[in-house]
Amino acid sequence: MHQKATATLLELAAKNLLSNEPVAILALEEVPRDLFVPLFIAAFLGVHKKILKAMVMVWPFHCLHLGTLSVRESYYENLEAMIDHLQMFPVQNSSSWGPKLSILDLRQDADCGTTCLEIKTTFPFCFQSCVYSQHSILKREETQHSVKCLGIVNSESELQSAREPMELLADLSLNDTLRTKQFLSFLQSKGEQSFGSLHLCCRHLQIDKLSAHKSLLQFLALGCTDHLEVDGTYLSRVTTLLAQTIHLNSLSLSNIPSKSCKGGNFRTFLIWLGRLDNLQELSLVFFHLTDQLHKLLKVLPPQLHTLCLSFCGLSNRDATVLSQSSQASHLRSLNLSNNQIFSEDYEPFQTLLEKISGTLQHLEIDNCLMTDSTLSAVFPALSHCSHLRVLSFAFNPITMPVLTSLLQHLTSLTELKHVVYPVPVHYYEQWNFLGSLDPQKLAEVQAQLKAMLQAVQRDDMNWTTCPD
Repeated sequence: MHQKATATLLELAAKNLLSNEPVAILALEEVPRDLFVPLFIAAFLGVHKKILKAMVMVWPFHCLHLGTLSVRESYYENLEAMIDHLQMFPVQNSSSWGPKLSILDLRQDADCGTTCLEIKTTFPFCFQSCVYSQHSILKREETQHSVKCLGIVNSESELQSAREPMELLADLSLNDTLRTKQFLSFLQSKGEQSFGSLHLCCRHLQIDKLSAHKSLLQFLALGCTDHLEVDGTYLSRVTTLLAQTIHLNSLSLSNIPSKSCKGGNFRTFLIWLGRLDNLQELSLVFFHLTDQLHKLLKVLPPQLHTLCLSFCGLSNRDATVLSQSSQASHLRSLNLSNNQIFSEDYEPFQTLLEKISGTLQHLEIDNCLMTDSTLSAVFPALSHCSHLRVLSFAFNPITMPVLTSLLQHLTSLTELKHVVYPVPVHYYEQWNFLGSLDPQKLAEVQAQLKAMLQAVQRDDMNWTTCPD
């Protein structure tokens, strides 16, 4: 039978089984393994909490990932039901399907299936299992294996072996919404009840108000975090987090008070930033960096591929430093928006584009006081960025002739699909006063650009203005 048809039959069988919850729960010990995944998906989307609880207790695979399932606020009850019934102790007289659930992954990942492929290894296997924490399954299994080999037996090791090590993978957003607070409180309580057997592995952590979540942060194993976002807190408090999140791949800081971005606070921040050897993405927004960019670049790792410095008060000196920096040599994504770096000299930016033309894929230079002469001067450098996919230069005082000239230069870039451009200045009664824009004139601009793209057979390239 065709594979797609088989999948459809399994889905229909799962939905039919869900129509009678008591029967479905009783049948879980007997249903084929192949039916578990479609049954879980149908139960999750249908908010069948009782069935989800029962499925977690007898899940016949080592791991369970939400993957592509959308987690809306109404699904929090689903998550809590599943977490609350994780089996911390070996289940007696359970079905013999094989490895039981040890990793519950609540993250949304379009590339992740509901379960991982089963591979015969010494220890249970999962592509997403934690590799850093001493409380992870991998580390605990290694420790227990060493203890058995050495013949070490004591009350503590016996107690640990009596509990099943569990991993709960999650992306957490620490904000002030009531439902989020309730869920985070539930997670913390569940972790404390497990007496160390449940490892909460937070990979992506977003914090709105750092001071309001101190107790939860003490509970989290921050060494597992690879993506950290912090908004609206002092730099000294950020530094305390960096001392713990040493495996970061991505760091995003926004709305950091300018007075904390100076002196000793800034120097200490740079020390810990320089110890993030795995860092690949750095985003600083509303972060005071005027004439200090050289200090920042000096500590960044050479593999950095994403750099966002929007609203950072960059000066012409900073632009020059960036163009000469070795850390900028392999950038794939660059955002310099909302810095007046083109008010005096465009040559540093031109040099920078030439340096990263072989790697750059995403460029944002919105509201940088870029004029006709500046944009025209960097045409050649831009046209050599052969891998460019997204270009945004909205809210710059550009005229229509230069805009059409730029389009002609960029149509040869076959990978460029999205361009966000400024409305030409002469379509405003007063520049940068959006309320004075005539919609009919804007439509004329869009029609002209669309016709030019059709003429050169580049209908795949989308040119649009930034929404108001």
